[in-house]
Amino acid sequence: MEPMVNDLTTLGGALEDIRAFCAVAEFGTISAAARQVGESKGSISRRLSRLEQRLGVALLARAPRAVSPTEEGLAFYAKAQEALAWLDDAAEGARQSQDVPQGHLRVTSPVDIGLELMPEIIAAFRRRHPQITVELLITDTPLDLAAHRIDLALRAQDGNLPDMVYRASSVAPFRMGLYAAPEYLAAHGHPVDAPDALAEHHLIVSHEFTGATQLTLTDRRGRSRELRIRPVIRTGDYASVLRLALAGAGIGPLPDLVAAAHAAKGTLVPVLADWSLSEGRLYAISLGGQNAPARVRVFREFVRQSLSAGGGLD
Repeated sequence: MEPMVNDLTTLGGALEDIRAFCAVAEFGTISAAARQVGESKGSISRRLSRLEQRLGVALLARAPRAVSPTEEGLAFYAKAQEALAWLDDAAEGARQSQDVPQGHLRVTSPVDIGLELMPEIIAAFRRRHPQITVELLITDTPLDLAAHRIDLALRAQDGNLPDMVYRASSVAPFRMGLYAAPEYLAAHGHPVDAPDALAEHHLIVSHEFTGATQLTLTDRRGRSRELRIRPVIRTGDYASVLRLALAGAGIGPLPDLVAAAHAAKGTLVPVLADWSLSEGRLYAISLGGQNAPARVRVFREFVRQSLSAGGGLD
């Protein structure tokens, strides 16, 4: 059977040839089958001959006024009808995926976004779309969408995204600011005067900073200040920076998207609020962009609407 299957898949009209045969077997004449599929008698006859030649077996016994399936034709008809029904059902499911938001959604996000923002967003999304199941992969490692069967990847980027074969859509802007717990600032003072005051404080940084760290801060008027500091704590990701800052270990750089909810509750306080380390955007990356399945499009828009312009959740 394998050579036949491979041969059929290489020919564009193979499925239509099989449909033509099934119509003839069902209606008993080539004329009736031609009317059913909307083709001429000659076209149906050519399809039948081509299919029999390809399979190397006679599927129909021909008489002057009628045709009837051979024993081999009856066996082929039974299995072909079942296979065509499966194919039609699969095609209908694929068409519905573009219009109806349903099915399984596989999403990946950075660790800080995944731990701080996505649980609330996904819970609210599922309340609105209970027919969609969600699988969340939290990692700072950029995963290839096709290789890992990912529908949508959230990625934070300072500046432009690198060239890629996938479609990227901006979800929300963010600023990298400095934050600390009220307890830390009560014990060590608040560096309110200028960025130079940071040299006297305990700094927490992520793995991207090494050695004696150089920080470049920019204020809202575009002025820049470069500082050379030696952090007291280094950690692997911004999620850890957040936890350490909340614990009162020092001052740490965080995306305002992640810090906003804690700042609103008063468990974190912006430090040198007029200054930032960088600005960037959170992107939603998908295989199909605007042609992605409906479940991907509605989730992407839900994330965009859930994140306010200034960071955090609406």
